[in-house]
Amino acid sequence: MQSLVEVKDLHVRYGRFEAVRGVSFSLGRGEILGIVGESGSGKSTIAKALTGLERPSAGEIAIGAKSVQMVFQDAVGSLNPRMTVASALGEAIAAKKTKRTAAELLALVGLSSAALGQYPRELSGGQCQRVSIARALACDPEVLIADEPVSALDVSVQAKVLNLLRRLREELSLSILLIAHDLAVVRNVCDRVAVMEKGVFVDYGGADEVFGHPKSEYTRRLLAAVPSVF
Repeated sequence: MQSLVEVKDLHVRYGRFEAVRGVSFSLGRGEILGIVGESGSGKSTIAKALTGLERPSAGEIAIGAKSVQMVFQDAVGSLNPRMTVASALGEAIAAKKTKRTAAELLALVGLSSAALGQYPRELSGGQCQRVSIARALACDPEVLIADEPVSALDVSVQAKVLNLLRRLREELSLSILLIAHDLAVVRNVCDRVAVMEKGVFVDYGGADEVFGHPKSEYTRRLLAAVPSVF
């Protein structure tokens, strides 16, 4: 499998505090990799390092993708409240000169063109997250980094957004780095899973391997907290 992202021995420090300590992983074309951990484990710091929002203290990051885009946890906050959906998408389309129209981008994420004239405050949290994903897709990314994209949503809406990401992977050959704080979110979506605690990976491998044969006590605790509905 062709790797679009290669990370080797990544370290990220904030003063004396080391948020990420020697993490290595790869992301293949058309693959969904989940990074799971509690708040403060360092997973979002990895996402920021990949997108240039944080400077690595040591290690190597190699990006083979033409475009990497990020979807943030706070979907409502990531959209300009004074801009309609059409304006938000139009801005991204103009910046990247994509061939898709705003209506086509909405269709990709399961929204009708009726949403084009609406403002973020008129949409549900799940709809705002779909708009955020559509805006990211306007840049024709090969890699999508989704940082806690469903943590603020109801469980039923979470499932729909996760299914959307899985469908986009298939339709667009999209590689996705999915960051979450519980294993329930990634269980049926990811090909590989990395479990992160205090800046390091304590489990890393195929989803079946991590879920079926966890190596660390931390992963076993996370698994014990997975709701039975998943």
